[in-house]
Order: sequence, then C-alpha cells, then structure tokens
Amino acid sequence: MCRSIKTLRPPAIPEDATEEEIRAAALQYVRKVSGFRAPAAHNREVFDRAVDAVAEATAELLAGIEVRGAKSQAAEQPAAKAPAV
Repeated sequence: MCRSIKTLRPPAIPEDATEEEIRAAALQYVRKVSGFRAPAAHNREVFDRAVDAVAEATAELLAGIEVRGAKSQAAEQPAAKAPAV
C-alpha cells in the first residue's frame, strides 16, 4: 500500500473526507500504480481520467461505508427542547 495515502473515514478522521482529500488519495494511488509522478504529455489524458475514476469510486465507497459502533450525527446533536406551555 502507498504509505502517503491516509485513511479517509471516521474514526481515523473526525469528519467526512473533503473532495480535496479524496482527490489527493486518488492521485497518489494512480502515481503508485502507473509508476509516474507526473505523466508525459502523451499520457496526461489517460492519467487524469484514471485519477477522476479513482476519486469517484473512493467518494462512492466512503458514502456507503457503515462504521459499526460509530455514533450517528443525529445522536450527537442535542434534541430540540419542546416549547413551554
């Protein structure tokens, strides 16, 4: 595994991963798999498409993962008080 790719789901990070974090991880993955830090001009288009595809798949994965034992955001918010009668 590429050591510079960090875990992007709670509890490793306190909030949802940002689009920037997801794209950075996708870029690192494509760099590792392709063996290129920066592609040559003739490979730029396919390299960029790969980064886009990996970022999209990562966002979909993170949106669908259920972390067992994690508190839901609704449970963390205090309940609204009923108006005094």
